[in-house]
Parts: sequence; structure tokens; C-alpha cells
Amino acid sequence: MGLLDKQFNNSNVIITSLDNLLNWARLSSLWQMQFGLACCAIEMMAAAASHYDFDRFGVIPRATPRQSDVMIVAGTVTLKMASRIKRLYDQMSEPRYVISMGSCSNCGGPYWEHGYHVLKGVDRVIPVDVYVPGCPPRPEALMEGLIKLQEKIRHESLVKKTA
Repeated sequence: MGLLDKQFNNSNVIITSLDNLLNWARLSSLWQMQFGLACCAIEMMAAAASHYDFDRFGVIPRATPRQSDVMIVAGTVTLKMASRIKRLYDQMSEPRYVISMGSCSNCGGPYWEHGYHVLKGVDRVIPVDVYVPGCPPRPEALMEGLIKLQEKIRHESLVKKTA
């Protein structure tokens, strides 16, 4: 970092910015709101089970939007559910993130062409940060999506810069 690095010979001193410290804390403790709508929810549950263990990434499932940082939308989003997803998203505290999991959640999947009731992607209702492709995506793909979200959080800036 500059001159301060050479001032301290003690290995217990770490010099970093406030952004890096806050982002490290946020990406290491993401609380997930479970929102499983269809078959992708089974894969989301498998990612949280003991074989894949989402907890090692600091992801803790929560049932309430007011305590959640990230919403994982897994499955077919119908037009009837779209308003409920939007309401739950609005109840989440800032900063909030969304992972869209599966083809149905990403773009309507195989159902939107022949069904009048399927939303053609959850991004038409709420902003999506990471898309996880597949039908249904494997738990490893969801883990990769979570790692991509953590990288996005790592490079954000929370501190207001004044000029």
C-alpha cells in the first residue's frame, strides 16, 4: 500500500481500506431467502445439504425477507407469483442481491411459449445480479453463481467519495 507497509514489522498488523473490510464482512455472511418455486428448488436444497454445504460460504437460509441479503429465485415464476416476489424483494434491506436459478426463472424456460401464465424471466419484475443457467442447474452451478455474486460484492464501493 505504500509507506505504511514498511513501518510495521509485526505480522499482526493488517492495513486495508474501509471498503475492503466492509465488503469482506458482507460477502462472508450472506443470508439467503429461500424462494423455491419448482424443480430447481430441489437442487437449491441439495446445495444446502451436507454433501455441498452452502454454510461453508457463509450462506445461512432465512425465512424472512427483513433478515435476508440475497434472494435465490429457483423455478418457474408465474404472473401470479411475480407480485409476491416483488413485494418480498422490496421488504429486503439494502444492499440486496438476487440470484436467478434455472431456465424458467431466467427466461421462462420451456413453458413461456405455450403458457399464458408464465413470466418470461424474473428480471422483468426485480433486478437480477447473477444468472445460473440449466434445467435444473446442478448444486455446483449454484455454488459458482454464489462465488460470482461474492466477487461482485468484493468490488463494490459503500463509502461515499467526496470531492
